[in-house]
Amino acid sequence: MADTQINENGQDQLETVESSLGRTEMFIEDNKDKLLTGLAVVVLVIFGIYAYIKFVKTPKENNAAAQMFMAEQYFERDSFNLALNGDGNYPGFLKVMNEYSGTKAANNAKYYAGVCYMQLQDFDNAIRQLEDFSSNDPMLLPVSTGLLGDAYMEKGLTDKAETYYKKAVSQAEKNNLIAPLYLQKLGVLYEKAQKLQDALTVYEKIKSEYPSSNEGRNAEKYIQSVKIKLGK
Repeated sequence: MADTQINENGQDQLETVESSLGRTEMFIEDNKDKLLTGLAVVVLVIFGIYAYIKFVKTPKENNAAAQMFMAEQYFERDSFNLALNGDGNYPGFLKVMNEYSGTKAANNAKYYAGVCYMQLQDFDNAIRQLEDFSSNDPMLLPVSTGLLGDAYMEKGLTDKAETYYKKAVSQAEKNNLIAPLYLQKLGVLYEKAQKLQDALTVYEKIKSEYPSSNEGRNAEKYIQSVKIKLGK
């Protein structure tokens, strides 16, 4: 009796599967034109993306990097005007940004341009370029953020400078080179603003968390100087 029940259940399941398969076949048959059209669209999209990357994006990236080579050479020689504006034969960072917008080279050119403007003491343009620059690089990201702090500090906008120094420290928290550098700048900012207790806290953090850094080795003298000012 049990065997009979099992056979009946198995037969029912088989009929259900066959019915489902039949409905699927009918659906495909009734909608094959739409399905084929949809498949063709997917194939065209994939091919379009591939063709764009291979024939447009990659050549544009390569050309942009090649065009920026001489500007980078001028940058390394501290020829910041030539690096920015070119020399008549080779483009500078500004032209690369405009003509190759959307490429990695154009994005990197914004960072270079920001540094050039900092060196030329054009802090408004430095801020404009650095704020437009984007990066996930663990070194370049906090450095560009810290440079924004420097630019705002030069303009006397200490609240803005404080914000960017703190952000740079947060971005480089585990970096023994960059984090203490911007903590030091933050401490100096607090001293200038007569926020002596905040400055002391920062210097003590440098000493305790980054003792092997240059700033860490020199932190004690800053700590003692602030303590004297606080009357401690």
